Amino acid sequence: MAHNGCCLTVTRIEGDIVWFDLMQATLALTNLGGLNEGDSVNLERAAKFGDEIGGHAMSGHIMCTATVVDIIETENNRQVWFALPQGINKYVFDKGYIGIDGISLTIGDVKQEQFCVNLIPETLNRTNMGWRKVGDIVNIEVDPQTQAVVDTVERVLAKRQG
Repeated sequence: MAHNGCCLTVTRIEGDIVWFDLMQATLALTNLGGLNEGDSVNLERAAKFGDEIGGHAMSGHIMCTATVVDIIETENNRQVWFALPQGINKYVFDKGYIGIDGISLTIGDVKQEQFCVNLIPETLNRTNMGWRKVGDIVNIEVDPQTQAVVDTVERVLAKRQG
């Protein structure tokens, strides 16, 4: 089951309470370590073989976190800008997709170490992106195919130059 996009295994269920084990590495890499009792998170059950996929395939493997740096509100749209850790921007490009707290979203624009997404009312109503504010930390999952291509090209070019 994904929590803010982070794939976790259910370890126990008692009534309406569900337990998960989180390793120190998971707490350090994701925004889950900063949650407090009562905080809301995006939840999603794992897909089963044969399920229809209504968007981009997400694995629940978080690469890093990003910080909300700007929010621009207009009628029927909310544009949110994020700052990425150094070195991650090579996987992020205009009109590509990215997982933010488990929400598969199309990238609107990229500028140096920042990118934005444009959110429709449905996304704002059904996810935590409706109440995110500047300074919030979100989980980031990059497209694994893009990551594989970029890393492979870098290795091949380094080998040719080296």
